[in-house]
Amino acid sequence: MSEDQIISIAIVDDHNLFRQGMISLLSEFREVHIIFDAPNGAVMKQKMIEGLIPEVVLLDISMPIVDGYQAAAWIKENYPQTRILALSMFEEDKPIIKMLKSGAGGYLLKESKTTELVDAIKTIKQQGYYLNDLVSGKLLKNIQDNTAGQSLTSELNPNEIRFLQLCCSEYTYKEIAEHMNLSPHTIDNYRQEIFQKFDIKSRTGLVLFALKHDLVEL
Repeated sequence: MSEDQIISIAIVDDHNLFRQGMISLLSEFREVHIIFDAPNGAVMKQKMIEGLIPEVVLLDISMPIVDGYQAAAWIKENYPQTRILALSMFEEDKPIIKMLKSGAGGYLLKESKTTELVDAIKTIKQQGYYLNDLVSGKLLKNIQDNTAGQSLTSELNPNEIRFLQLCCSEYTYKEIAEHMNLSPHTIDNYRQEIFQKFDIKSRTGLVLFALKHDLVEL
């Protein structure tokens, strides 16, 4: 394997044992090379400013001093070529949505197998995004194709666009219905129609779709 095929990564997590475990597990894979690890976003920022620029950052969400949201936003602004893979203990909408809006290109549960993590690192490096089974390959392709994206969003009516924008908030589907003065049943119909039309499978997929097609301001 040539050096240009090896992906440089950083591990940023405030749990020392988790970081050390990740380093130990990933050291067995030739495809990745860990250039640094850090206990929080502040240490990460310092290391990157000093010249250690990873291609992919494995980024915890809950950390002291500078958390994952702040760290992701800083990377996106200062080193946009660096991909961000968020690591989470829980599969919950709110933190995932917030991480996507902050600049992460995907997320992975901490309990995932090491082989899945390595696959995620490769995927996010190559495609820019990785969201497990929540976003289909078809949607990823459309996201990467700007022309396709423009034609896709032209298929949405104003209410569907507003629904997608509100999906990027912390509102529940019921609260979105109240905000739009529509019935929960109508909102369910919007969700199902968009799921089918764009081959999306989750709330997270809706958010990613809205973000990548500039339907919502960050």
